[in-house]
Order: sequence, then structure tokens, then C-alpha cells
Amino acid sequence: MSDCVFCKIVAGEVPSEILFQNEQVVTILDINPIHFGHTLIIPRTHYRDFLELDPSCYSSLLEAARTVSAALVNGLNIKGFNLFSNNGVIAGQSVFHFHLHVTPRYENDDIRFVLKLKQYENGTMKQYADLLRSHIVLPSRTS
Repeated sequence: MSDCVFCKIVAGEVPSEILFQNEQVVTILDINPIHFGHTLIIPRTHYRDFLELDPSCYSSLLEAARTVSAALVNGLNIKGFNLFSNNGVIAGQSVFHFHLHVTPRYENDDIRFVLKLKQYENGTMKQYADLLRSHIVLPSRTS
């Protein structure tokens, strides 16, 4: 996509700090990090969000996430990190080329996912489970 900044980064048209790359993904430092070292894992192919990803990309994404996470832990001497992806405007996605964030975490860094946990009542957990199970579609495998 000609107007996608991540496609331009992958093509080498926009400068970036590449940490690691393989055949399917490029990992770069985020230009606006939560913490220094915050890394983005970007598929070389343009996919709008997680649901558009080709399953052939999954293992390369996770390999890159593991590689970068280990570098953050060892290089920055951190005790934890977050992996996350925003999918859709309502979830905070601002660049519509799928990417996975890996961000270092520090004790008392005051970054919180503010959660208002709920409890299922009177059989509603089974109702949700039944509804979701009825929409699970497994990818077809060609042999």
C-alpha cells in the first residue's frame, strides 16, 4: 500500500532502527515508545489487522517476538515485558498495518491496563461459551 508508513519502512523508503528481520517480518524500535526499547514487529506483507494475517506468518511473528523479547530482557536487564496488538480503532489501532508491540516494563512504571472485571451470572458463562463455540471456524488444511 503506497500510503502505509509500515509498508514504506519495510521497503526501506522510510528510515527506521531495524533490530531483527526474517523472511516475513521486520522488527523496529517504535518512534513514540512507551519505554525506550519499545519494539514493533511488522509483517513484510500488508495486512490490515490480526484477522487478515495469513497463517503462514504466525510462526515468523512469534519467532521475532521471542527474539526481541529476549534481547529486551537481557539488554535492558528488565524483569518483564508486554506483548500486545491493537486491532480496530476502538482498540487503539492507529496504523492499519498489523503490528505487534513488545514493550519493556519496570517496577512502579505507572503503566496500567485499567480493568473493570466482570462476573458471569446465572448461566451466562455457558451462554457466551455456546455462542462463541458456534462461531469457531478452523482453517482448512490442504495436503
